Amino acid sequence: MSKMTRGERACAFIQEFCRVPEGALVGQPLILAPFQKRFILAIYDSKVGTRRAFLSIARKNGKTGLIAAILLVHLVGPEAKLNSQIVSGARSREQAGQVFNYASKMVTLNPELGKLVKIIPSGKRLIGINRNVEYRALAAEGSTAMGLSPVLAIMDELGQIRGQQDDFVDAITTSQGAHDAPLLIGISTMAPTDADLFSIWLDDAIKSKDPRIVCHVYDAPKDADLLSRKAWKAANPGLGLFRSLEDIREQAEAAYRMPSNEATFRNLCLNQRVEVTSPFVTRKVWQENGAIPALLEGLDVYGGLDLSSVSDLTALVLVSEYGDVHSTFWLPAVGLAEKSKKDRVPYDMWAKMGYLETTPGRAIEYEFVAEHLRGVFDRCNVKAIAFDRYNMRFLRPWLEKVGFSDDELDRFREFGQGFVSMSPALRELESRLLMKKLKHGNQPVLTMCANNATVLTDPAGNRKFIKGKATGRIDGMVSLAMAVGVMPAAETVETSFWETTTDEKIPS
Repeated sequence: MSKMTRGERACAFIQEFCRVPEGALVGQPLILAPFQKRFILAIYDSKVGTRRAFLSIARKNGKTGLIAAILLVHLVGPEAKLNSQIVSGARSREQAGQVFNYASKMVTLNPELGKLVKIIPSGKRLIGINRNVEYRALAAEGSTAMGLSPVLAIMDELGQIRGQQDDFVDAITTSQGAHDAPLLIGISTMAPTDADLFSIWLDDAIKSKDPRIVCHVYDAPKDADLLSRKAWKAANPGLGLFRSLEDIREQAEAAYRMPSNEATFRNLCLNQRVEVTSPFVTRKVWQENGAIPALLEGLDVYGGLDLSSVSDLTALVLVSEYGDVHSTFWLPAVGLAEKSKKDRVPYDMWAKMGYLETTPGRAIEYEFVAEHLRGVFDRCNVKAIAFDRYNMRFLRPWLEKVGFSDDELDRFREFGQGFVSMSPALRELESRLLMKKLKHGNQPVLTMCANNATVLTDPAGNRKFIKGKATGRIDGMVSLAMAVGVMPAAETVETSFWETTTDEKIPS
Protein backbone atom coordinates (compact mmCIF):
# COMPACT_ATOMS: atom_id res chain seq x y z
CA MET A 1 0.00 0.00 0.00
CA SER A 2 3.02 2.28 0.49
CA LYS A 3 3.41 2.60 -3.31
CA MET A 4 -0.15 3.83 -3.68
CA THR A 5 -1.03 7.50 -4.03
CA ARG A 6 -3.06 9.24 -1.30
CA GLY A 7 -6.18 8.91 -3.37
CA GLU A 8 -5.57 5.23 -4.05
CA ARG A 9 -5.03 4.58 -0.34
CA ALA A 10 -8.30 6.35 0.47
CA CYS A 11 -10.18 4.27 -2.12
CA ALA A 12 -8.53 1.06 -0.91
CA PHE A 13 -9.47 1.80 2.71
CA ILE A 14 -13.11 2.43 1.79
CA GLN A 15 -13.45 -0.73 -0.27
CA GLU A 16 -11.65 -2.89 2.30
CA PHE A 17 -13.19 -1.67 5.54
CA CYS A 18 -16.50 0.05 4.72
CA ARG A 19 -19.65 -1.99 4.31
CA VAL A 20 -22.91 -1.14 2.59
CA PRO A 21 -24.94 0.22 5.55
CA GLU A 22 -28.45 -0.66 4.37
CA GLY A 23 -30.53 -1.94 1.46
CA ALA A 24 -30.34 -5.12 -0.59
CA LEU A 25 -26.52 -5.31 -0.34
CA VAL A 26 -26.29 -4.48 3.37
CA GLY A 27 -23.14 -5.85 4.98
CA GLN A 28 -21.29 -6.40 1.73
CA PRO A 29 -18.06 -4.50 0.92
CA LEU A 30 -18.72 -1.01 -0.40
CA ILE A 31 -17.50 -0.86 -4.01
CA LEU A 32 -16.95 2.69 -5.20
CA ALA A 33 -18.65 3.68 -8.43
CA PRO A 34 -16.31 5.06 -11.11
CA PHE A 35 -17.51 8.66 -10.58
CA GLN A 36 -16.95 8.38 -6.82
CA LYS A 37 -13.44 7.01 -7.33
CA ARG A 38 -12.60 9.83 -9.76
CA PHE A 39 -13.77 12.39 -7.21
CA ILE A 40 -11.69 10.91 -4.39
CA LEU A 41 -8.56 10.60 -6.56
CA ALA A 42 -8.95 14.22 -7.71
CA ILE A 43 -9.15 15.42 -4.10
CA TYR A 44 -6.17 13.59 -2.63
CA ASP A 45 -3.79 13.32 -5.61
CA SER A 46 -3.63 17.03 -6.39
CA LYS A 47 -0.02 18.19 -6.70
CA VAL A 48 -0.77 21.56 -5.08
CA GLY A 49 -3.16 20.26 -2.42
CA THR A 50 -6.95 20.50 -2.48
CA ARG A 51 -8.66 23.09 -0.31
CA ARG A 52 -12.21 22.76 -1.64
CA ALA A 53 -13.94 19.93 -3.49
CA PHE A 54 -17.43 20.07 -4.98
CA LEU A 55 -19.51 17.22 -6.37
CA SER A 56 -22.89 18.14 -7.86
CA ILE A 57 -25.13 15.23 -8.80
CA ALA A 58 -28.84 14.48 -8.93
CA ARG A 59 -30.61 12.97 -5.93
CA LYS A 60 -30.33 9.29 -4.98
CA ASN A 61 -26.82 8.78 -6.36
CA GLY A 62 -25.08 7.48 -3.25
CA LYS A 63 -24.31 10.92 -1.84
CA THR A 64 -24.79 10.10 1.86
CA GLY A 65 -22.83 6.86 1.63
CA LEU A 66 -19.92 8.65 -0.04
CA ILE A 67 -19.87 11.34 2.67
CA ALA A 68 -19.87 8.69 5.40
CA ALA A 69 -17.05 6.76 3.74
CA ILE A 70 -14.87 9.87 3.28
CA LEU A 71 -15.28 10.93 6.90
CA LEU A 72 -14.19 7.43 8.04
CA VAL A 73 -11.06 7.81 5.90
CA HIS A 74 -10.24 10.86 8.02
CA LEU A 75 -11.46 9.34 11.29
CA VAL A 76 -9.44 6.10 11.40
CA GLY A 77 -8.13 5.68 7.85
CA PRO A 78 -5.04 6.88 5.99
CA GLU A 79 -6.03 10.56 6.29
CA ALA A 80 -6.52 10.50 10.09
CA LYS A 81 -4.58 13.32 11.78
CA LEU A 82 -3.69 13.20 15.47
CA ASN A 83 -6.10 15.11 17.77
CA SER A 84 -8.07 16.56 14.85
CA GLN A 85 -11.74 17.35 14.36
CA ILE A 86 -14.12 16.48 11.53
CA VAL A 87 -17.63 17.84 10.95
CA SER A 88 -20.41 17.22 8.49
CA GLY A 89 -23.00 19.95 8.07
CA ALA A 90 -26.58 19.62 6.88
CA ARG A 91 -29.60 21.92 6.72
CA SER A 92 -31.75 19.88 9.12
CA ARG A 93 -31.25 17.56 12.08
CA GLU A 94 -32.74 14.75 10.01
CA GLN A 95 -30.17 15.19 7.24
CA ALA A 96 -27.34 15.48 9.75
CA GLY A 97 -28.57 12.33 11.45
CA GLN A 98 -28.53 10.40 8.17
CA VAL A 99 -24.80 10.96 7.67
CA PHE A 100 -24.08 9.98 11.27
CA ASN A 101 -26.29 6.89 11.00
CA TYR A 102 -24.64 5.77 7.77
CA ALA A 103 -21.16 6.12 9.25
CA SER A 104 -22.21 4.39 12.48
CA LYS A 105 -23.69 1.45 10.57
CA MET A 106 -20.50 1.11 8.53
CA VAL A 107 -18.56 0.92 11.78
CA THR A 108 -20.82 -1.66 13.43
CA LEU A 109 -20.86 -3.86 10.30
CA ASN A 110 -17.07 -4.30 10.40
CA PRO A 111 -15.59 -5.70 13.67
CA GLU A 112 -12.19 -4.18 12.84
CA LEU A 113 -13.66 -0.70 12.56
CA GLY A 114 -15.73 -1.35 15.67
CA LYS A 115 -12.55 -1.70 17.69
CA LEU A 116 -11.23 1.64 16.45
CA VAL A 117 -14.34 3.83 16.68
CA LYS A 118 -16.40 4.86 19.69
CA ILE A 119 -19.99 5.75 18.81
CA ILE A 120 -21.78 8.42 20.88
CA PRO A 121 -25.38 8.54 19.58
CA SER A 122 -26.60 11.25 21.97
CA GLY A 123 -24.37 13.89 20.41
CA LYS A 124 -24.10 12.36 16.93
CA ARG A 125 -20.38 11.95 17.52
CA LEU A 126 -17.76 9.38 16.55
CA ILE A 127 -14.32 9.12 18.15
CA GLY A 128 -11.41 7.59 16.23
CA ILE A 129 -9.58 5.95 19.13
CA ASN A 130 -6.23 5.25 17.45
CA ARG A 131 -5.44 8.93 16.70
CA ASN A 132 -8.04 10.67 18.89
CA VAL A 133 -10.01 12.13 15.99
CA GLU A 134 -13.50 13.47 16.77
CA TYR A 135 -16.36 13.68 14.27
CA ARG A 136 -19.60 15.61 14.81
CA ALA A 137 -22.74 15.86 12.71
CA LEU A 138 -24.05 19.44 12.76
CA ALA A 139 -27.36 20.85 11.62
CA ALA A 140 -27.99 24.45 10.56
CA GLU A 141 -31.30 24.51 12.43
CA GLY A 142 -29.75 23.43 15.73
CA SER A 143 -25.98 23.53 16.01
CA THR A 144 -23.18 25.85 15.03
CA ALA A 145 -19.49 25.32 14.45
CA MET A 146 -18.53 27.88 17.07
CA GLY A 147 -15.69 26.57 19.24
CA LEU A 148 -14.72 23.88 16.73
CA SER A 149 -11.68 23.76 14.47
CA PRO A 150 -12.27 21.01 11.91
CA VAL A 151 -9.51 19.99 9.54
CA LEU A 152 -12.22 18.41 7.35
CA ALA A 153 -15.73 19.79 6.85
CA ILE A 154 -18.19 18.00 4.57
CA MET A 155 -21.27 19.99 3.62
CA ASP A 156 -24.39 18.11 2.59
CA GLU A 157 -26.99 19.66 0.22
CA LEU A 158 -25.51 23.12 -0.20
CA GLY A 159 -27.98 23.53 -3.05
CA GLN A 160 -30.76 24.06 -0.53
CA ILE A 161 -29.27 27.38 0.57
CA ARG A 162 -31.06 30.35 -1.00
CA GLY A 163 -29.02 33.48 -1.59
CA GLN A 164 -25.29 34.05 -1.64
CA GLN A 165 -24.56 33.87 2.09
CA ASP A 166 -25.36 31.53 4.96
CA ASP A 167 -24.40 31.99 8.63
CA PHE A 168 -24.06 28.25 9.27
CA VAL A 169 -21.71 27.74 6.33
CA ASP A 170 -19.74 30.85 7.30
CA ALA A 171 -19.31 29.51 10.85
CA ILE A 172 -17.89 26.24 9.54
CA THR A 173 -15.59 27.68 6.87
CA THR A 174 -14.13 30.33 9.18
CA SER A 175 -13.57 27.72 11.90
CA GLN A 176 -11.09 25.95 9.62
CA GLY A 177 -8.73 28.93 9.60
CA ALA A 178 -6.37 27.49 12.23
CA HIS A 179 -5.18 24.70 9.92
CA ASP A 180 -2.47 24.91 7.26
CA ALA A 181 -4.25 22.47 4.94
CA PRO A 182 -7.98 22.38 5.73
CA LEU A 183 -10.35 20.59 3.38
CA LEU A 184 -13.95 21.58 2.64
CA ILE A 185 -16.06 19.13 0.63
CA GLY A 186 -19.51 20.02 -0.69
CA ILE A 187 -21.74 17.32 -2.20
CA SER A 188 -25.18 18.41 -3.36
CA THR A 189 -27.78 18.67 -6.05
CA MET A 190 -27.78 21.92 -8.00
CA ALA A 191 -29.18 25.11 -6.48
CA PRO A 192 -32.15 26.55 -8.40
CA THR A 193 -30.63 29.92 -9.40
CA ASP A 194 -27.30 31.48 -10.35
CA ALA A 195 -27.53 33.77 -7.32
CA ASP A 196 -27.51 30.96 -4.76
CA LEU A 197 -24.41 30.08 -2.74
CA PHE A 198 -23.64 26.67 -4.26
CA SER A 199 -24.07 28.05 -7.80
CA ILE A 200 -21.68 30.88 -7.02
CA TRP A 201 -19.09 28.44 -5.67
CA LEU A 202 -19.38 26.13 -8.68
CA ASP A 203 -19.19 28.99 -11.18
CA ASP A 204 -16.14 30.42 -9.43
CA ALA A 205 -14.42 27.03 -9.42
CA ILE A 206 -15.03 26.59 -13.15
CA LYS A 207 -14.06 30.13 -14.17
CA SER A 208 -11.03 30.54 -11.91
CA LYS A 209 -9.52 27.14 -12.76
CA ASP A 210 -7.91 27.24 -9.32
CA PRO A 211 -5.90 23.98 -9.05
CA ARG A 212 -6.72 23.84 -5.33
CA ILE A 213 -10.43 23.43 -6.11
CA VAL A 214 -11.90 20.17 -7.39
CA CYS A 215 -15.24 20.61 -9.16
CA HIS A 216 -17.15 17.67 -10.64
CA VAL A 217 -20.62 18.51 -12.00
CA TYR A 218 -23.02 15.97 -13.49
CA ASP A 219 -26.02 17.67 -15.10
CA ALA A 220 -28.24 17.35 -18.13
CA PRO A 221 -28.13 19.98 -20.92
CA LYS A 222 -30.50 22.89 -20.39
CA ASP A 223 -32.66 21.91 -23.35
CA ALA A 224 -32.67 18.20 -22.53
CA ASP A 225 -35.78 16.21 -23.34
CA LEU A 226 -37.48 15.00 -20.17
CA LEU A 227 -37.72 11.47 -21.57
CA SER A 228 -34.12 11.26 -22.80
CA ARG A 229 -32.21 8.41 -21.18
CA LYS A 230 -29.00 10.15 -22.21
CA ALA A 231 -30.04 13.17 -20.14
CA TRP A 232 -30.85 10.92 -17.17
CA LYS A 233 -27.40 9.34 -17.33
CA ALA A 234 -25.67 12.72 -17.61
CA ALA A 235 -27.05 13.85 -14.24
CA ASN A 236 -27.18 10.45 -12.55
CA PRO A 237 -23.75 8.79 -12.72
CA GLY A 238 -25.07 6.20 -10.27
CA LEU A 239 -27.95 5.18 -12.54
CA GLY A 240 -28.44 1.45 -12.24
CA LEU A 241 -26.24 1.33 -9.12
CA PHE A 242 -27.71 3.69 -6.52
CA ARG A 243 -30.39 5.23 -8.71
CA SER A 244 -33.34 3.18 -9.94
CA LEU A 245 -33.88 3.45 -13.69
CA GLU A 246 -37.55 2.56 -13.30
CA ASP A 247 -38.08 5.25 -10.66
CA ILE A 248 -36.51 7.98 -12.75
CA ARG A 249 -38.53 6.85 -15.78
CA GLU A 250 -41.76 7.12 -13.79
CA GLN A 251 -40.84 10.61 -12.54
CA ALA A 252 -39.88 11.72 -16.06
CA GLU A 253 -43.20 10.51 -17.49
CA ALA A 254 -45.12 12.27 -14.70
CA ALA A 255 -43.20 15.50 -15.40
CA TYR A 256 -43.94 15.14 -19.11
CA ARG A 257 -47.68 14.79 -18.43
CA MET A 258 -47.96 17.44 -15.73
CA PRO A 259 -45.93 20.68 -15.91
CA SER A 260 -46.29 21.00 -12.13
CA ASN A 261 -43.69 18.23 -11.85
CA GLU A 262 -41.29 19.41 -14.55
CA ALA A 263 -39.32 21.99 -12.58
CA THR A 264 -38.86 19.60 -9.66
CA PHE A 265 -37.75 16.80 -11.99
CA ARG A 266 -35.27 19.04 -13.78
CA ASN A 267 -33.79 20.34 -10.54
CA LEU A 268 -33.64 17.14 -8.49
CA CYS A 269 -33.35 14.45 -11.17
CA LEU A 270 -31.59 16.24 -14.05
CA ASN A 271 -29.52 18.45 -11.68
CA GLN A 272 -30.37 21.65 -13.54
CA ARG A 273 -30.65 25.16 -12.16
CA VAL A 274 -34.40 25.48 -12.29
CA GLU A 275 -36.72 27.32 -9.92
CA VAL A 276 -39.02 24.73 -8.40
CA THR A 277 -42.21 26.67 -9.14
CA SER A 278 -44.42 25.72 -12.07
CA PRO A 279 -48.07 25.62 -13.15
CA PHE A 280 -50.02 22.95 -11.29
CA VAL A 281 -52.33 21.85 -14.08
CA THR A 282 -52.24 22.35 -17.84
CA ARG A 283 -55.19 23.88 -19.63
CA LYS A 284 -55.68 20.61 -21.53
CA VAL A 285 -55.89 18.47 -18.38
CA TRP A 286 -58.18 21.00 -16.71
CA GLN A 287 -60.56 21.01 -19.66
CA GLU A 288 -60.60 17.22 -19.73
CA ASN A 289 -62.25 17.42 -16.30
CA GLY A 290 -64.76 20.06 -17.41
CA ALA A 291 -67.88 17.89 -17.62
CA ILE A 292 -71.07 19.25 -16.06
CA PRO A 293 -71.27 18.04 -12.42
CA ALA A 294 -74.35 16.28 -11.10
CA LEU A 295 -76.42 17.87 -8.35
CA LEU A 296 -75.13 17.22 -4.82
CA GLU A 297 -78.47 16.65 -3.11
CA GLY A 298 -78.37 13.50 -0.99
CA LEU A 299 -74.77 12.66 -1.84
CA ASP A 300 -71.76 12.26 0.44
CA VAL A 301 -69.88 15.56 0.11
CA TYR A 302 -66.46 16.86 1.14
CA GLY A 303 -65.53 20.53 1.10
CA GLY A 304 -62.71 23.02 1.25
CA LEU A 305 -63.30 26.51 2.67
CA ASP A 306 -60.82 29.36 2.15
CA LEU A 307 -61.98 32.39 4.14
CA SER A 308 -60.60 35.73 3.03
CA SER A 309 -59.76 38.75 5.09
CA VAL A 310 -61.85 41.91 4.56
CA SER A 311 -62.17 42.25 0.78
CA ASP A 312 -60.42 39.30 -0.84
CA LEU A 313 -62.00 36.30 -2.53
CA THR A 314 -63.67 33.73 -0.26
CA ALA A 315 -64.08 30.27 -1.75
CA LEU A 316 -66.07 27.15 -0.92
CA VAL A 317 -65.51 24.09 -3.10
CA LEU A 318 -67.56 20.94 -2.62
CA VAL A 319 -66.68 17.55 -4.12
CA SER A 320 -69.06 14.59 -4.13
CA GLU A 321 -68.03 10.98 -3.72
CA TYR A 322 -68.36 10.70 -7.51
CA GLY A 323 -66.12 13.65 -8.33
CA ASP A 324 -68.82 16.30 -8.91
CA VAL A 325 -67.28 19.70 -8.13
CA HIS A 326 -69.46 22.65 -7.08
CA SER A 327 -67.77 25.95 -6.19
CA THR A 328 -69.11 29.13 -4.64
CA PHE A 329 -67.17 32.41 -4.41
CA TRP A 330 -67.85 35.64 -2.52
CA LEU A 331 -66.56 39.21 -2.86
CA PRO A 332 -67.83 42.47 -1.34
CA ALA A 333 -70.27 44.30 -3.62
CA VAL A 334 -68.73 47.73 -3.02
CA GLY A 335 -65.59 48.24 -5.11
CA LEU A 336 -66.23 45.20 -7.31
CA ALA A 337 -65.60 47.10 -10.57
CA GLU A 338 -62.34 48.53 -9.23
CA LYS A 339 -61.24 45.08 -8.12
CA SER A 340 -62.03 43.74 -11.58
CA LYS A 341 -59.67 46.29 -13.10
CA LYS A 342 -56.95 45.64 -10.52
CA ASP A 343 -56.97 41.86 -10.93
CA ARG A 344 -57.75 42.10 -14.65
CA VAL A 345 -60.61 39.61 -14.44
CA PRO A 346 -64.38 40.28 -14.92
CA TYR A 347 -65.64 39.86 -11.35
CA ASP A 348 -68.49 42.26 -12.06
CA MET A 349 -69.61 40.29 -15.10
CA TRP A 350 -69.29 36.97 -13.26
CA ALA A 351 -71.45 38.37 -10.46
CA LYS A 352 -74.19 39.30 -12.98
CA MET A 353 -73.99 35.82 -14.54
CA GLY A 354 -74.32 34.10 -11.15
CA TYR A 355 -70.80 32.66 -10.95
CA LEU A 356 -69.84 34.97 -8.08
CA GLU A 357 -71.80 35.92 -4.95
CA THR A 358 -71.50 39.38 -3.46
CA THR A 359 -72.03 40.56 0.10
CA PRO A 360 -73.10 44.11 1.08
CA GLY A 361 -70.44 46.70 1.91
CA ARG A 362 -66.69 46.72 1.46
CA ALA A 363 -65.88 43.61 3.53
CA ILE A 364 -66.94 39.98 3.35
CA GLU A 365 -70.00 39.37 5.52
CA TYR A 366 -69.67 35.90 7.00
CA GLU A 367 -73.40 35.80 7.73
CA PHE A 368 -73.98 34.99 4.04
CA VAL A 369 -71.30 32.29 4.04
CA ALA A 370 -72.85 30.69 7.11
CA GLU A 371 -76.34 30.70 5.58
CA HIS A 372 -75.00 29.12 2.41
CA LEU A 373 -73.26 26.39 4.44
CA ARG A 374 -76.50 25.79 6.35
CA GLY A 375 -78.20 25.06 3.05
CA VAL A 376 -75.40 22.72 1.98
CA PHE A 377 -75.65 20.72 5.21
CA ASP A 378 -79.44 20.53 4.82
CA ARG A 379 -79.29 19.23 1.24
CA CYS A 380 -76.23 16.96 1.39
CA ASN A 381 -74.56 14.43 3.65
CA VAL A 382 -71.54 16.57 4.45
CA LYS A 383 -68.73 14.32 5.71
CA ALA A 384 -66.09 17.00 6.28
CA ILE A 385 -65.28 20.64 5.50
CA ALA A 386 -61.56 21.44 5.52
CA PHE A 387 -60.45 25.00 6.22
CA ASP A 388 -57.50 27.26 6.87
CA ARG A 389 -58.02 28.42 10.45
CA TYR A 390 -57.32 32.09 9.69
CA ASN A 391 -60.60 34.04 10.12
CA MET A 392 -62.53 30.91 11.10
CA ARG A 393 -63.10 32.38 14.56
CA PHE A 394 -65.25 35.09 12.92
CA LEU A 395 -67.39 32.53 11.09
CA ARG A 396 -68.17 30.27 14.05
CA PRO A 397 -70.62 32.63 15.79
CA TRP A 398 -72.60 32.87 12.55
CA LEU A 399 -72.58 29.08 12.15
CA GLU A 400 -74.03 28.73 15.64
CA LYS A 401 -76.58 31.47 14.92
CA VAL A 402 -77.94 29.68 11.83
CA GLY A 403 -78.38 26.46 13.80
CA PHE A 404 -75.27 24.31 13.41
CA SER A 405 -75.22 21.52 15.99
CA ASP A 406 -72.11 20.34 17.84
CA ASP A 407 -72.00 17.28 15.61
CA GLU A 408 -72.08 19.45 12.51
CA LEU A 409 -69.42 21.78 13.86
CA ASP A 410 -67.17 18.78 14.46
CA ARG A 411 -67.18 18.14 10.72
CA PHE A 412 -65.17 21.32 10.18
CA ARG A 413 -61.55 20.25 10.13
CA GLU A 414 -58.52 22.49 10.28
CA PHE A 415 -56.21 21.95 7.31
CA GLY A 416 -52.66 23.35 7.31
CA GLN A 417 -51.47 25.35 4.32
CA GLY A 418 -47.83 24.30 4.51
CA PHE A 419 -45.92 21.50 2.81
CA VAL A 420 -46.85 18.76 5.31
CA SER A 421 -50.62 19.00 4.83
CA MET A 422 -50.85 20.29 1.27
CA SER A 423 -48.40 17.91 -0.43
CA PRO A 424 -50.55 14.76 -0.02
CA ALA A 425 -53.63 16.76 -1.03
CA LEU A 426 -51.94 18.03 -4.20
CA ARG A 427 -50.79 14.53 -5.04
CA GLU A 428 -54.35 13.23 -4.69
CA LEU A 429 -55.82 16.15 -6.65
CA GLU A 430 -53.26 15.71 -9.40
CA SER A 431 -54.04 12.00 -9.61
CA ARG A 432 -57.78 12.64 -9.93
CA LEU A 433 -57.25 15.28 -12.62
CA LEU A 434 -54.96 13.03 -14.65
CA MET A 435 -57.46 10.17 -14.42
CA LYS A 436 -60.32 12.53 -15.38
CA LYS A 437 -62.21 11.76 -12.19
CA LEU A 438 -63.44 15.32 -11.53
CA LYS A 439 -66.30 17.26 -13.13
CA HIS A 440 -65.97 20.98 -12.42
CA GLY A 441 -68.10 22.30 -15.28
CA ASN A 442 -65.47 24.90 -16.24
CA GLN A 443 -66.80 27.28 -13.58
CA PRO A 444 -65.01 30.48 -14.67
CA VAL A 445 -63.86 31.70 -11.25
CA LEU A 446 -62.49 28.27 -10.36
CA THR A 447 -60.85 28.05 -13.79
CA MET A 448 -59.18 31.43 -13.19
CA CYS A 449 -57.78 30.08 -9.92
CA ALA A 450 -56.52 26.96 -11.70
CA ASN A 451 -54.71 29.10 -14.27
CA ASN A 452 -53.02 31.12 -11.52
CA ALA A 453 -52.01 28.24 -9.26
CA THR A 454 -48.37 27.24 -9.30
CA VAL A 455 -46.55 24.93 -6.93
CA LEU A 456 -43.50 25.43 -4.77
CA THR A 457 -41.43 22.35 -3.96
CA ASP A 458 -39.21 21.93 -0.91
CA PRO A 459 -35.94 19.93 -0.97
CA ALA A 460 -37.78 16.81 0.16
CA GLY A 461 -40.12 16.97 -2.83
CA ASN A 462 -43.17 18.16 -0.87
CA ARG A 463 -45.37 20.72 -2.61
CA LYS A 464 -47.79 23.50 -1.83
CA PHE A 465 -49.68 26.11 -3.85
CA ILE A 466 -48.37 29.62 -4.44
CA LYS A 467 -49.57 32.40 -6.72
CA GLY A 468 -48.14 32.52 -10.22
CA LYS A 469 -48.49 36.32 -10.20
CA ALA A 470 -49.11 38.93 -7.53
CA THR A 471 -52.68 39.75 -8.56
CA GLY A 472 -53.65 36.18 -9.38
CA ARG A 473 -56.22 34.51 -7.11
CA ILE A 474 -55.77 30.83 -6.24
CA ASP A 475 -58.35 30.53 -3.44
CA GLY A 476 -60.57 28.17 -5.43
CA MET A 477 -57.73 25.73 -6.12
CA VAL A 478 -56.66 25.82 -2.48
CA SER A 479 -60.24 24.96 -1.51
CA LEU A 480 -60.42 22.19 -4.12
CA ALA A 481 -57.18 20.68 -2.84
CA MET A 482 -58.42 20.80 0.75
CA ALA A 483 -61.72 19.16 -0.25
CA VAL A 484 -59.90 16.33 -2.00
CA GLY A 485 -57.45 16.22 0.89
CA VAL A 486 -60.12 15.26 3.45
CA MET A 487 -61.66 12.59 1.27
CA PRO A 488 -60.97 9.05 2.47
CA ALA A 489 -58.33 8.24 -0.16
CA ALA A 490 -56.08 11.13 0.91
CA GLU A 491 -55.91 10.87 4.72
CA THR A 492 -54.00 14.12 5.22
CA VAL A 493 -53.14 15.79 8.53
CA GLU A 494 -56.24 17.19 10.19
CA THR A 495 -57.31 18.52 13.57
CA SER A 496 -60.50 19.97 14.96
CA PHE A 497 -60.63 23.75 14.84
CA TRP A 498 -62.66 24.03 17.98
CA GLU A 499 -59.82 22.39 19.96
CA THR A 500 -57.13 24.82 18.77
CA THR A 501 -55.95 27.71 20.91
CA THR A 502 -53.95 29.84 18.48
CA ASP A 503 -55.23 32.45 16.09
CA GLU A 504 -52.08 32.69 13.97
CA LYS A 505 -52.46 32.35 10.23
CA ILE A 506 -50.73 29.39 8.64
CA PRO A 507 -48.40 30.73 5.93
CA SER A 508 -49.50 29.91 2.42
